[in-house]
Amino acid sequence: MSMVTLPGLKDLIENISRERNLPRIAVQSAIREALLKGYERYRRAQNLERKQFDEDYFDNFDVQLDVEDEGFRVVATKTIVEAVSNSDHEIALQQVQDMGGDEAQLGQEVVLDVTPDQGEFGRMAAMQTKQVLAQKLRDQQRQMVQEEFQDLEGTVLQARVLRFERQSVIMAVSSGFGQPEVEAELPKREQLPNDNYRANATFKVYLKKVSQGQQRGPQLLVSRADAGLVVYLFANEVPEIEDEVVRIVAVAREANPPSRHVGPRTKIAVDTLDRDVDPVGACIGARGSRIQVVVNELRGEKIDVIRWSPDPATYIANALSPARVDEVRLMDPETRQTHVLVAEDQLSLAIGKEGQNVRLAARLTGWKIDIKDKAKYDHAAEDAKFAAARAKYTLEEDEFDQEELDENEELEELLEDEIFDDNDDNNDHDEEE
Repeated sequence: MSMVTLPGLKDLIENISRERNLPRIAVQSAIREALLKGYERYRRAQNLERKQFDEDYFDNFDVQLDVEDEGFRVVATKTIVEAVSNSDHEIALQQVQDMGGDEAQLGQEVVLDVTPDQGEFGRMAAMQTKQVLAQKLRDQQRQMVQEEFQDLEGTVLQARVLRFERQSVIMAVSSGFGQPEVEAELPKREQLPNDNYRANATFKVYLKKVSQGQQRGPQLLVSRADAGLVVYLFANEVPEIEDEVVRIVAVAREANPPSRHVGPRTKIAVDTLDRDVDPVGACIGARGSRIQVVVNELRGEKIDVIRWSPDPATYIANALSPARVDEVRLMDPETRQTHVLVAEDQLSLAIGKEGQNVRLAARLTGWKIDIKDKAKYDHAAEDAKFAAARAKYTLEEDEFDQEELDENEELEELLEDEIFDDNDDNNDHDEEE
């Protein structure tokens, strides 16, 4: 069998494998595909008969790479026929028998060497091969990254700052001990305002998404602002959470507040089924030792750990910590609206700077919270207002249901009329016959 030599093939595979962190077998596969595309380009350029090549015309061709002898061969799988109509896909039975295939039969397939002459392969085909190889290697890298990190979505990784692109930080992350690093993107919206992203600085990041497809740039999207990072940090620092004695019920985080005058803040609700365990105390730790580790990792972000409760009023009061709540009135459980009454000196604390505290409490509990001054609150007037609103809503609902009922009745009457009309027409037709 003839062979096109490729001097330095062995070293090429080794170098690419090392530089791109790819297995040798993946590099060899990319080279084979690239050479096959180059051969296809060569054949199209040498098409003296000007026949049309379909997209799948070269599917029966393959490249055999010989790493030791540093070269390659092109082979084609052909079907044995009586009379050949396409020499690229078929071979005559007589020709196979002349080649020593005495037991060959019609319909069988044979693999034949169709390697072009070394000089004929051409400069154009070589350039095509180089371009395709670069693309195939990029595809191999994307596939490897996707397979390596797909199961790690929603987990926390250690990252190192590499460089900056526009407003994004490009970081190096690894899927585990001994694994090579790959690039990940930390966009502006996922960064923390108090972080100092200098070169080679290390951070814990939340792997938010592993992108698919052929887009350029990093496939991994990481975050420092996602609530999942807070959950991980507490689970890593509090053994009771890891042992499932304490559970995190809900998290509300505002890592990038709408105003630069308001700092990042998180509220986290915890609970336990063990009466002997204080879930809030377990998360805070002795003299705040545990929560301080989390705060330090998040560069001073304020964190409120509150006790979850199945009673909405208690849960809402806890969520507004550190404000002291006097009364929680569940005005409309169906639409989840509540009035929270506090003393005048607690108003600003309950609302928080630019409304941050009450905004996070509402997101944590799922209730719309209105903070009211207890001294100025008129219970009877507020009850009457909500009663009127509920009555109006109920009336509109009833009217809507009645309209829908009337429309259904009209539709049924129309259908009945059509059925009767059809029966009458059939009876008239029978009488005429």
